[in-house]
Amino acid sequence: MGRLPKEPGLYVHVPFCRGKCAYCGFYSVSDWRAMSAWGEALLREADLYRDRFHRFDTLYVGGGTPSVLPLEDLRKILSGLRERFSFAEDAEVTLEVNPEDVTRDSAFFWREEGISRVSVGVQALDDACLKTLGRRHTSRRALEALETLRRAGFANLSVDLMWGLPDQSLSGWLETLGAILAYSPEHCSCYELTLEEGTPLTAMVKAGRLQLPDEETACEFFERTSDFLKSRGYIHYEISNFARSEALVSRHNMKYWRHGPYLGLGPAAHSFDGRRRWANVSSVREYGQNLSDGRAPLDFLEELTPGQLRLETLLLGFRMHEGVPVAAVGQEETPNAALSRAVAEGLLELRDGTVVPTRKGWLVADSLPLLFSP
Repeated sequence: MGRLPKEPGLYVHVPFCRGKCAYCGFYSVSDWRAMSAWGEALLREADLYRDRFHRFDTLYVGGGTPSVLPLEDLRKILSGLRERFSFAEDAEVTLEVNPEDVTRDSAFFWREEGISRVSVGVQALDDACLKTLGRRHTSRRALEALETLRRAGFANLSVDLMWGLPDQSLSGWLETLGAILAYSPEHCSCYELTLEEGTPLTAMVKAGRLQLPDEETACEFFERTSDFLKSRGYIHYEISNFARSEALVSRHNMKYWRHGPYLGLGPAAHSFDGRRRWANVSSVREYGQNLSDGRAPLDFLEELTPGQLRLETLLLGFRMHEGVPVAAVGQEETPNAALSRAVAEGLLELRDGTVVPTRKGWLVADSLPLLFSP
């Protein structure tokens, strides 16, 4: 897969939800009274960056639950961003939606407003699992949403699914994948359930009320998922992500994994310009107040050292099937020795000047960069 241009991506964090899912660790609120004021603050924040970020080739509206935005509010935000920034003619514009928000009217509206890609948070097609996760849709409603989006003309659908759920069987998971593939999504994200501190699901697991699969079972879920989707024509291009072709990978998320630049707007949003990273405050109120006072709503800003940049390049790059250039590993004696050991252990492979993770390496991807740390 060739490397994409280094044009930055734009991310918008919509911090509103109908309620908090039991597993979710992302910043969101269920009080919508500040929604209108948040939209105005968002465009004020965009004004702060219009001279630093001129052109984007991706726009990703995530959250939270962006699909809860009143349609006119979403229109104002999208038009406001287009007034302030330049976007490539073929920009990938993604909107995250929950199935319960998908109607014929909303789907046609999203298309008319230039949304080219919809990411649907299905998560599971087992109603008991959905209830455990705190989701608000049923399996039937999820499939109806996919049908509605197809009828509205969306030709680029991504479906988010979760495996490793309490009481989830491998056979049930594969049935879920099969049912989803009946709608031929262009992209699937299959995430292992992770426990986030402070969430109700974590508390239930710690209390012994729920039990997650052991490590061996989790490995089997991962491997069978990869085999299942690859046998049906999908490219396993990143640990948790599959696309029908190289042209259908998530162009926006590739910016993160390739350590490219991106601007994040909204409470709790993160940004990176190639050497500095910053994040906004995780509070709708503080976010709006800072911008009303003419200040950037920053929680922190840091300049990364060459060593930190290198480690992050490896951490992100080893998540992708394309890997990283050999030069990113380092030419010194210690990295070369570590690379030789990793290849001998079947964790990494060398291909045409690139260091590529194997599937065995993907199972321990987070620890691979540590092999090359000083």
